[in-house]
Amino acid sequence: MNTPAAIILLQERFGNSIVEQPVFRGEYGVQLPRERLLNVCRVLKSECGFDMLTDLTGVDNYGDVPRFQVHYLLTSLSHSGRLRLCIGVPEEDPVVDSVCAVWGTANWHEREAFDLLGLRFKGHPDLRRILMWDGYPHHPLRKDFPVAGLSAELPATAMDAGVVEVAPMDGGPFAAVTGTTFSTRREPRACDTASERDRSVKDPHHKEEI
Repeated sequence: MNTPAAIILLQERFGNSIVEQPVFRGEYGVQLPRERLLNVCRVLKSECGFDMLTDLTGVDNYGDVPRFQVHYLLTSLSHSGRLRLCIGVPEEDPVVDSVCAVWGTANWHEREAFDLLGLRFKGHPDLRRILMWDGYPHHPLRKDFPVAGLSAELPATAMDAGVVEVAPMDGGPFAAVTGTTFSTRREPRACDTASERDRSVKDPHHKEEI
C-alpha cells in the first residue's frame, strides 16, 4: 500500500481526526490528536507496511497553543514510502503515549525528547534521561532555556562535582553582533571576542564594515 492510499485508509478508519498536510518535496504528512496516536501507529505498521520508525522528535513552539509537537517519520521498506505524523501536546499536560511497543527504535528517541524538552511518554519501558544526568532540573532544548545555560548542581559521582555555572555570553567566543547588515561582522568566529573585532579596525567610523 503506497502512502496516499494509507492516508485514505486512516481517514476512513478514524474520520476527520486525520488531517492531511500539504505534500512537501514528495513527503506526505498527517496531523492527528494525541489520543489517536497509538491506534493509528498500529494500523500503519500492520496494515499499511510502515515497518520502520526513522525518527521521532519534539518541537517547542513557544508562545503557541499547544506549545509542543511530536513528529514521527515513518518509512515503508516494502514500497519505499514515507509518512510524517504530527501531534500537538499541551504545555500543562506534556504526556504522549509511547510507541515503543510498535517500533522498538522509538525507545531512545522518546528518551531524548523527554530529556531535552520535558515530554513524557506513557508506557515507555525505561523513561530516563539519555544525555543530561538524573536530577538535572532543566530541559535544554526548550525555547525559554537561555543560550548561556542555567546553573545546576552536578551529580556527586561527577569527577569535579560542584555546580554548573552560567556561561558568560558578553564577549565570549560565540558572541555574535546583531543589528548590523554586514554578515562578516555578525560572524562570531571572525575574532575571539566582539571587542577584539572592534579593535582590529583602524578607522573607528568603519567598524560596521568588518
